Amino acid sequence: MKYKILIILLVVAVSGCKNEEKNNTKIETEHNHTQSEPKSENKKTLSPHTSAMAMIGDAHIHIDYSSPGVRNRIIFGGLLAYDQVWQAGAHMATWLETNKDLEIDGKELKAGKYGFFVIPNQEEWTVIFNRNWNQHGKDDYTENDDVLRFKVTPKTSEDIKEHLEYKVNKTTETSGTISMSWEKVTIEFPFEIK
Repeated sequence: MKYKILIILLVVAVSGCKNEEKNNTKIETEHNHTQSEPKSENKKTLSPHTSAMAMIGDAHIHIDYSSPGVRNRIIFGGLLAYDQVWQAGAHMATWLETNKDLEIDGKELKAGKYGFFVIPNQEEWTVIFNRNWNQHGKDDYTENDDVLRFKVTPKTSEDIKEHLEYKVNKTTETSGTISMSWEKVTIEFPFEIK
């Protein structure tokens, strides 16, 4: 009888240990899973995806881009070489969409969606609207797809703009400006609604 009780106690003790081991394994797995999620949520994106937009009259202008940071680097003439095409943002090419025809630099930009590229230079920048709006960086850029090119003079400042920023500003019911600022440089150009 003592042996039967002893065997029953051993069986209960062993099965109790196995259940506790299973529960501990389950708790560890759940704990690790839960801890890994906040790390990904708290991880800071170096080039956050963002946009700028405005309604001007009945025209909707929308710019979609990823906003890289300066992070103590020389950007123009350093990280980005002068006189070379740049996708005007990080990762995917920056794009602009308009539901109305625009006039920019005396030329027409038809309603639609366009890749937005620039060629930076110390003296003047070339601004480019390209029909291939959906591309990674400038990987598939070709000048043959350009629909509009014009020159602008950059403005420099001693203040550093840490993250690339676009703005669409309304100036009248039928006109506005588009600006891009990063590091110590700003470019801006006006447009009219056709």
